[in-house]
Amino acid sequence: MPPVTRVGIHLSHEQLSPRAALEVAQRADALGFRDAMCSDHLVPWSERQGESGFAWAWLGAALATTSMRLGVVTAPGQRYHPVVTAQAVATLEQMNPGRFWAALGSGEAMNEHVTGDAWPAKAERTARLGECVDVVRRLLDGEEVSHQGRVVVDRARVWSLPAEPPPLVSAAVTEATAAWAATWADGLATISQPPEKLRGVVDAYRDAGGRGDVVVQAQLAYVRPADGGREAALDLAHDQWRTNVFEPPLCWDLPTTEHYDLAADHLTPEHVAESVLCTDSTDELAESIAAFSEVGADSVYLHHVGKDQYAFLEDAAAALLP
Repeated sequence: MPPVTRVGIHLSHEQLSPRAALEVAQRADALGFRDAMCSDHLVPWSERQGESGFAWAWLGAALATTSMRLGVVTAPGQRYHPVVTAQAVATLEQMNPGRFWAALGSGEAMNEHVTGDAWPAKAERTARLGECVDVVRRLLDGEEVSHQGRVVVDRARVWSLPAEPPPLVSAAVTEATAAWAATWADGLATISQPPEKLRGVVDAYRDAGGRGDVVVQAQLAYVRPADGGREAALDLAHDQWRTNVFEPPLCWDLPTTEHYDLAADHLTPEHVAESVLCTDSTDELAESIAAFSEVGADSVYLHHVGKDQYAFLEDAAAALLP
């Protein structure tokens, strides 16, 4: 298995204010990180996270003030009409050629129910995403598009286009979605899971003919030994990320932050540590990246789940980037 070719960072708009996230991105750039990705949420996963910056506005600022390549995980089809998604993608790529990519997914009810439309079943959401992907690709190719289906488009055209469309990859956490993604995506973006589950997702994508990079967003909590070490990392992960460890379909279908907080109320730090690497060791971070490589990841984006990112950035850059 070839080694991981990119080690980047993930920035969570649910946890960091737009200004704080921009300052973190700028610091990561100065430390030598060349890659970053971010979430695109209307609401946080918990009251304790407490933020909800608009990813597309933030991406413009981050691309303009760093030299990093940046990606976003986004969900066209309900909160975003696919024509709006195509316009946003085209503008960012035209302004920053070769430095932007988007992972398209079917979304979560917590972000999408605000339109007042019904939250579809997973199969219906997947079919809707397929229609959105077709619309976005045709618009990025310069076509005028009309479409009647799960989404409706009337004579749309995106006039300001990049020289080449950026990669449109698929966000997927299950084998079934990964295999379907191979029919259209320029790559796969998934999250850290136990090795056997993650290998199954990656293999499903590759075995179905999937092309491009496999990106893993890896959740971790890092606290230096002098600041409390692994025990403090466990507490941090429990405080900030216990609402993010549920299996599908629960993680897709709960409608509000309050529902996630209630669902996670019984979880212990040890429960959360099954999904989040809690560590005080950069050697352990390096080992985790090697493990992701073993199951087929091409790129790993490290997501330290704390609100204070700077100690993690300093230590990870020193230990991992060389």
